[in-house]
Amino acid sequence: MENKELIRDHMLQQAEILLNLSREVATKETLDDVLTTLVEISNSEIGGERGSLFLNDPKTNELYSRIQQGNDHREIRILNSSGIAGYVFTHGKGTIIEDPYNHEHFNSSVDEHTGYLTKSILCAPVKTVKGQVIGVAQILNKKVGCFTKEDLNLLEAMSTQAAIALQTAQMIEEVESSRKQELRFMELVANITGEIDLNTLLQKVMGEASRMLNAERSTLFLNDEKNKELWSVVGKGLDAVDIRFPNHLGIAGNVFINNKTVNINYAYADLRFNPAFDKQTGYFTRSILCVPVVNEKGATIGVTQVLNKKGGLFTEEDESRLKAFTAQVSVALENAKLFNDVQNMRNYSESMLESMSNGVITLDDDGRITTCNRAALNLFGVKLIDIQSKYADEYFVGNNAWIIQKMRNVEGSSNSELLVDAKLEFGEKTLSVNLTILPLVSVENEKLGTMIMIEDISSEKRMKSTMSRYMDPEIADQLMRGSEDALGGRSTVASILFSDVRNFTTLTEELGAQGTVTLLNEYFTVMMECIQKEGGMLDKFIGDAMMAAFGIPLQHDDDEDRAVRTAISMIKSLQTFNGVSTKNRRKQIEIGIGINTDTEVSGNIGSPKRMDYTVIGDGVNLAARLESACKQYSARILISEFTA
Repeated sequence: MENKELIRDHMLQQAEILLNLSREVATKETLDDVLTTLVEISNSEIGGERGSLFLNDPKTNELYSRIQQGNDHREIRILNSSGIAGYVFTHGKGTIIEDPYNHEHFNSSVDEHTGYLTKSILCAPVKTVKGQVIGVAQILNKKVGCFTKEDLNLLEAMSTQAAIALQTAQMIEEVESSRKQELRFMELVANITGEIDLNTLLQKVMGEASRMLNAERSTLFLNDEKNKELWSVVGKGLDAVDIRFPNHLGIAGNVFINNKTVNINYAYADLRFNPAFDKQTGYFTRSILCVPVVNEKGATIGVTQVLNKKGGLFTEEDESRLKAFTAQVSVALENAKLFNDVQNMRNYSESMLESMSNGVITLDDDGRITTCNRAALNLFGVKLIDIQSKYADEYFVGNNAWIIQKMRNVEGSSNSELLVDAKLEFGEKTLSVNLTILPLVSVENEKLGTMIMIEDISSEKRMKSTMSRYMDPEIADQLMRGSEDALGGRSTVASILFSDVRNFTTLTEELGAQGTVTLLNEYFTVMMECIQKEGGMLDKFIGDAMMAAFGIPLQHDDDEDRAVRTAISMIKSLQTFNGVSTKNRRKQIEIGIGINTDTEVSGNIGSPKRMDYTVIGDGVNLAARLESACKQYSARILISEFTA
């Protein structure tokens, strides 16, 4: 009878405990509060020193518990198959352990780390009404006596009683967490998609990806279609480093090529991982999540790589969130990349304009000056502020007003117009220019404005252009950079070469006027190459004859040798030329060459209306006589004794 009363009292006491537990947990709103309440009540009723409650996370197969430290909660996670808690969870049966240090599943490192001594353990599974194990309740070191079977039954009953509240709190927490993540995600996407600078956008995306997945690092690689490389920028400002590698290498390359997500729990166990990066940086990569970045058209434009999740491994949920994130930002990335390409093209165009020697002015559709390069500013003798944003008809006035009419002609016809040797006046300065006016149109053929190109053909440029016809352009450049005395007249030792076509009269009778001109032009072209190759200057063409000078206007140590080499080259080139003529059924040409070296006078000779840079002197006459003597002596080349 007494036993029945004791049993009844015990059952009533247990029912009261469970009822009190139900009332307490029912008032709690958060999972943390439910966990804390259950641990406190169970620990108090059973009389243990410490208690904890682990819930299972099916996404990671981990048991997690939360410990309050001040105002914060710290989460502890272990695999749901490790330790005594894992053993109880996987087997679904409670246990009492009186000597933990001799138990095969006990992990003594926790005690070593905390300094706590675990003497006994009471561990029970947390089961739902349907018998599903959702966690483990654990109490350490009973204060009085040892843990009993009744203690285990009570702990199991309390855990089962609180299971519904725990599940409900878990679901509410997950829903609230998802809602917050969604709001944060939308704010994040809205913040990022408004960014147009590519480097800034990359930094934002990488930073938010790390924060969103609770990872240590993340990198966003974009594909460079031209160079077939994946690239990214790491760091900010002056510390920014451009990273590039072939778009098929490494884990990122594998994801890009195959367009498939890769989730690696242990990087060093994967053959695709390159540990050289860790060696260079001193960083240790544990886990990697890498997803392709796909645009609206379904094309892969890059990859996002996240490293080392804090406190665990990357989950399928992490994969889904990162995919959704990259899908949202892909539009912003393409817009920023397009903006970056446009900026680069604009910078390239501006640099090209600034480097041009000709002046360039662009005007918008309203006739307002929008750009003016440095060469044009120098020609006009103004600063950019003096001309930019002015209307063309306000700037080109007076004797320069004719430009406005030409611009209107171009606007009306949509055809460019070239004006050769036109005059522009700016203050007391008069410019001789070649001026080109072109319409600016878009790809869709919409009118954008007008461009004016101005080539200054001042006396210096005219002289250089003229001299380049008679000598190698490089020699003309050197001469123009040198003293003006070279053009004004000076006495110089030079080697003179005369060349003349034999039996020219007979050729003209056979070929006719048009054929003769064509033949001479082709012949002179070949001979000119021989002269310029040795740095000689063509003085003039005299009918079918030509005169060249070596040592004028610039001297060399071997001008005599240059003249002789030119003569030999002319004979050899003539043989090739005659071979072609024979194939074309034309008569062959024979020439004579005379060379003499003497002191000659060179300079601009003529009237103010017409001047030629030429060479005169007895040495010139002797070279001409030697060329004439070639016919008498049946020679191709005659060289005077003065050409040593």
